[in-house]
Amino acid sequence: MALPLTQPRILPLADERRRHQRVKVNLLGRYMLADRNEYPCQVVNMSPGGMALVAPVMGNVGERVIAYVDHLGRLEGQIARLLDNGFAMTISATARKRDKLAAQLTWLANRQILNLPEDRRHGRFTPKNSRARLILPNGQNITCRVIDLSASGAAVSVPRELLPPVGSAVTLGKTPCRVVRHIEDGFAVEFSRLQHPDFIEDNVTGD
Repeated sequence: MALPLTQPRILPLADERRRHQRVKVNLLGRYMLADRNEYPCQVVNMSPGGMALVAPVMGNVGERVIAYVDHLGRLEGQIARLLDNGFAMTISATARKRDKLAAQLTWLANRQILNLPEDRRHGRFTPKNSRARLILPNGQNITCRVIDLSASGAAVSVPRELLPPVGSAVTLGKTPCRVVRHIEDGFAVEFSRLQHPDFIEDNVTGD
């Protein structure tokens, strides 16, 4: 006897909160709002049913969001509430998918991927072309000077009034990254993923 097909069960956000506690994270990514424009973001806390993003453009409550988060991939949901520097969104997923996300978050924490300091093991060098485009957390696109580069990060010189906060998500050239500290004439960033030495300058410097 054939059994009737059942739809995947989507847990209400209140049920999700009872099942999964939110944890602090530090993951870079990009997100797309209903207007189909993409922006860099930083996920600062997360559970399998929702997450909070530091984001340059907030959108409206109830608006559909598609996010691509490092280590976790594509996540879709709706803006649940606006924050001072971004927004919180739900994650539309079946119970099975949310359990998988819970396992991924646990794995990330256990592997100490979250809240890592900038990797200093990679040798730094001065790029041939030091000019680069920089997208700030508020979406402003400016020209900056790259002081030095490595496979994992860079030092960037900008005017003091344009200095982004530590922890904020920015894009240097074509490369998403995170501000890890301020220095005398600018700030240092950590790339969202290691760069191949043959392509790092093409991905970071040049207008």
